[in-house]
Amino acid sequence: MATDPKSKGKQLNKEQEKEKKRKALDEATKQKPAKKTSSEKGRTQEKEKAPKKGRRRVLPIWLRIIFVLLFSVAALLIGLMVGYGVIGDGNPTNALKMDTWQHIWNIVMKTE
Repeated sequence: MATDPKSKGKQLNKEQEKEKKRKALDEATKQKPAKKTSSEKGRTQEKEKAPKKGRRRVLPIWLRIIFVLLFSVAALLIGLMVGYGVIGDGNPTNALKMDTWQHIWNIVMKTE
């Protein structure tokens, strides 16, 4: 058993020892608010008053949208050419001709 330094040699039981350790740990882990100097106070007031600046982007949003649309169209055209030329055993450049699409439209609408 330990002795309490404030109790002038009195013995502590185990529960009292645990409680004393908990209190000491709580006091040691408490975060004390840091004192602000006058210059820090001025900076925080300036930050609060100043409007937030937007993030500077490498590519603006509108340019990103254009890139997505262009890449989508390119993927569509490449897919048409692969589908028509490789899978369909035709000439891949024929997939881009208007006559081919007119023929497909006629087949779908059964006008031929």
